[in-house]
Amino acid sequence: MGSLAYAKALAAGQERTLGMISLETIGFYSDAKGSQHYPFPLSALYPGTGNFIAFVGMTSSRPFIRATVAAFRREAAFPSIGGSAPGFVQGIDWSDHWAFAQVGMPALMITDTAPFRYRYYHSEADTPDRLDYDRMARVVDGVERVVRAWARKGAL
Repeated sequence: MGSLAYAKALAAGQERTLGMISLETIGFYSDAKGSQHYPFPLSALYPGTGNFIAFVGMTSSRPFIRATVAAFRREAAFPSIGGSAPGFVQGIDWSDHWAFAQVGMPALMITDTAPFRYRYYHSEADTPDRLDYDRMARVVDGVERVVRAWARKGAL
């Protein structure tokens, strides 16, 4: 797996790394009540309307997730949630951030929660006309602002 090979190489090198952010399915949003679903036990903790972006990672990345969500909220006027859970919780380790967590690097995915919101995920009906490009652009703009702010400061 390419992300694991890269994570291992990065961990073995001398390059300073604050953490890894993976953009993963960030284009579908719904303002309809009941449009968002989660695996148990997350269903008891998070909203039922799929109009937000989620910052998700494994338990070892909790401080990085919290710092990233807080920075995003300062930089972007966009609904967001953050959470961490053990890798055995369905969906927590579904992206390349998993590989970085394996080598002890803080890592998270930014996601619209994919199949927990978007019924066309990985199907032939998953077509460009179903995406919300305005909201997707707002998320990307917010993430860019976070990364630029951290680059200027050299820290979280």
